[in-house]
Amino acid sequence: MADYNFQEVEKKWQAYWEKTQIFNAQADSSKPKFYSLDMFPYPSGAGLHVGHPLGYIASDIITRYKRLQGFNVLHPMGYDSFGLPAEQYAIQTGQHPAITTAQNINRYTEQLKNIGFAFDWAKEVRTSDPQYYKWTQWIFMQLFESYYDKKEDKAKSIASLVSKFEVSGNADVVAVCDEDTPEFSAAEWNSLSDKQKQEVLLKYRITYLAETTVNWCPALGTVLSNDEVKDGFSERGGHPVERKKMMQWSMRITAYAERLLNGLDTLEWSEPIKEMQRNWIGKSIGAEMVFQVKGQDKLIKVFTTRIDTIYGVTYLALAPEHDYVKDLITEEERATAEAYVEVAKNRSERDRMSDVKTISGAFTGSYAINPFNGEEIQIWIADYVLAGYGTGAVMAVPAHDERDYNFAKHFGLEIRQVIEGSMGNGSFPGKGGTIINSGFISGLEMSEAMEKAIAFLEERKIGKGKIQYRMRDAIFTRQRYWGEPLPVYFKEGLPYLIEERDLPLVLPEVDKYLPTEDGEPPLGRAKNWNYKTAEGEFPLEKSTMPGWAGSSWYFFRYMDPQNEEKLVDPEIEKYWGAVDLYIGGAEHATGHLLYSRFWTKFLYDIGAISIEEPFQKMINQGMIQGRSNFVFRIKGTNTFVSNGLKDQFETSAMHVDVNIVHNDQLNLEKFRAWRPDLEDAEFILEDGKYICGAEVEKMSKSKYNVVNPDDIIDRYGADTLRMYEMFLGPLEQFKPWNTNGIDGVSKFLKKLWKLYHDQDGNFFVSNEKATKEELKTLHKTIKKTQEDLENYSFNTSVASFMICVNELTALKCNKREILEPLAIIISPYAPHITEELWAMLGHQESIIYAQFPEFKEAYLVENSHEYPISINGKVRAKLSLPLSLSREEVEKSALEDATVQKWLEGKAPKKVIVVPGKIVNVVV
Repeated sequence: MADYNFQEVEKKWQAYWEKTQIFNAQADSSKPKFYSLDMFPYPSGAGLHVGHPLGYIASDIITRYKRLQGFNVLHPMGYDSFGLPAEQYAIQTGQHPAITTAQNINRYTEQLKNIGFAFDWAKEVRTSDPQYYKWTQWIFMQLFESYYDKKEDKAKSIASLVSKFEVSGNADVVAVCDEDTPEFSAAEWNSLSDKQKQEVLLKYRITYLAETTVNWCPALGTVLSNDEVKDGFSERGGHPVERKKMMQWSMRITAYAERLLNGLDTLEWSEPIKEMQRNWIGKSIGAEMVFQVKGQDKLIKVFTTRIDTIYGVTYLALAPEHDYVKDLITEEERATAEAYVEVAKNRSERDRMSDVKTISGAFTGSYAINPFNGEEIQIWIADYVLAGYGTGAVMAVPAHDERDYNFAKHFGLEIRQVIEGSMGNGSFPGKGGTIINSGFISGLEMSEAMEKAIAFLEERKIGKGKIQYRMRDAIFTRQRYWGEPLPVYFKEGLPYLIEERDLPLVLPEVDKYLPTEDGEPPLGRAKNWNYKTAEGEFPLEKSTMPGWAGSSWYFFRYMDPQNEEKLVDPEIEKYWGAVDLYIGGAEHATGHLLYSRFWTKFLYDIGAISIEEPFQKMINQGMIQGRSNFVFRIKGTNTFVSNGLKDQFETSAMHVDVNIVHNDQLNLEKFRAWRPDLEDAEFILEDGKYICGAEVEKMSKSKYNVVNPDDIIDRYGADTLRMYEMFLGPLEQFKPWNTNGIDGVSKFLKKLWKLYHDQDGNFFVSNEKATKEELKTLHKTIKKTQEDLENYSFNTSVASFMICVNELTALKCNKREILEPLAIIISPYAPHITEELWAMLGHQESIIYAQFPEFKEAYLVENSHEYPISINGKVRAKLSLPLSLSREEVEKSALEDATVQKWLEGKAPKKVIVVPGKIVNVVV
């Protein structure tokens, strides 16, 4: 084989890997383990573009490197295959989402295999497979059958809670539960009917039904998460979204808030990602209190972190969705206030939090009483207050809060200073300082004033000190078809679990994937969507689970995907433990990671797994951006002018498919064939070429800058794609895709191939002993590669490979002692070419069974130095001498050198200065 035929070599080794199942991993206590994981991909119809494999390539390199170090590596792949896109396509075409999902998965799998990933495909899971979601349903059932015990700080069984109720009621129970949970004795509990008991237990269950304000999209017929709504419209389809109250399943993730916060300190994650999680959880230490509404039997509850500023409260602000708003609006204010509420409540919480410039609100006409000083204060409606955070009501202190200040300034409300210091031209936060104008807490410092104010609340039983979290309980249902059915049926309006033996509860067939004419979810169209019990037949839940359900625990199922008896075998789970390296996009920094950590902690509490944190180390890869190309049409014509000449004409720029452009040069024939309206296009060229304009943008079909990895592989090979993506820059950074630079990587691999061949293209590797220079080149590359991989710095390793091959080529090195370890260190990056070279070197086993070469410092230690000999300030000679020589010996050797003798012209030097290992200066 003369030239390197990448098509033939890559197909050969991919077939070998598949046939031998070489990457399949089993628990093996005799070896150290390494669990390498990529974030679960959703298989879209568009397939992969070159930006998608970036993180996969990085994790694959680490996977292969760890194998070479003797680790037993689990590196699985699967698909998060439930989702709205497949359902929307099903609605448009009538085709079952399972069909399109399977087609998309097959396409993804084919593309991933073409890139040569060391995935254990035997462990593939799909969230839409009933044998997988059987266990997602099982986890839901465990959550339903559990409550959170605050004393033990863990989830415990509902059965144990019932036992407590039967013996002593709930007076001594310290648990996470609904705020309106009544207190009862054992006798009162035992006298309740079964229905009444179930109603009480629903207030404790970790997953529960409750009326919740949600983002409802009528056009899509489903609830959307905040991430799926932008500026009041659905991200998919751009349909209007309204905020409305609906009965929804929720999960008490808030019970785990403190553990989710504390757990971050044990993880090797970037500080920005940890901070995003901390901000999302949003721990606040403060006080909760109530304000009496004047003339009504209503108490407005507020939470504040600054109870010391209570005398500075000049109005209350309520969220537009607050339960009391309707009753508080007076006749005089009704028209204005109700119109405001109608508009404000349909803005998403995300929009309301981010839009700090728009100031809007409406006075209800009602007043509240400040219990500290008896003052009457106005009650306003303001969309900067969120129903989903705290109590949905804010005690506004304009002098010391920026948003309150802007609101008060806008509406002409009083601004009263209660913290000593300069107000300037705006609010004065006063994070410390002395309290003023504040009755019995005047003259106190902040912390002391807070203690006294809280004591006042507790004495009068109108409030208490409290820790609050911004994070709300997670809404767990979607009014969609393509999702996991909830294993729940309803009897007398209350939820009950189906029997565990009846799992999985499989999605039924429906005639359409739309809500029913009565507005029920699509499962309302299913025939006999009921559950049979000894007592009769009852309706099953018609909503399905959200997208995050299956992706919150998949990393455990990968360990033991065929287990029909358990979610995962305890011994296997204990062996693999936490994911050692998790790579994925920063867009999942809150939702996915919080839900996964929550479910992991719950599964740990009930003894299903042995770890509390799922992902020990995580890296967020940056995005590969598109590099768009443009052609320039002369206005009013079908003539296109090359980039360098466009300023001579009046032109308009037009995106062109980057796949018909190479090094910014347009393929004119392919351009004419690209679209019917371009068949008769004419061109004004420069130097016989059409040069396109270029710009870095997001990779998108609409910009025609999507590069298909299949095209790159067909043209250059998978090894070139892998190495080039790593060479583009640090993994975490955003970087533009530029095909112009890929030729250099392709040439490098050809150069690597030639090292193992003679001038005639025949394989030729000698068994001669390597020279000192050859060993130095090899070992500095081993050292650099190992350091880079331990630090997850991939781009610099590729550069070091290129330097190494260039140096070995210059040395005409063909020694086995050098080329064998060289193939091993490059193999994680370019597995196909190195497998072929390894086999040609005479090895019967795959290169993945090799051992990563040991770096030896001795080969980098210089034994000699080439001394520049400077005579009267000018270098006149160079002399290679052992570094072991003393100053005197170096001086003697230098003065005896023939070239130095010539320049001395028989004169004795006035001074000789020797700098060991550097230079010799001679002054004549």
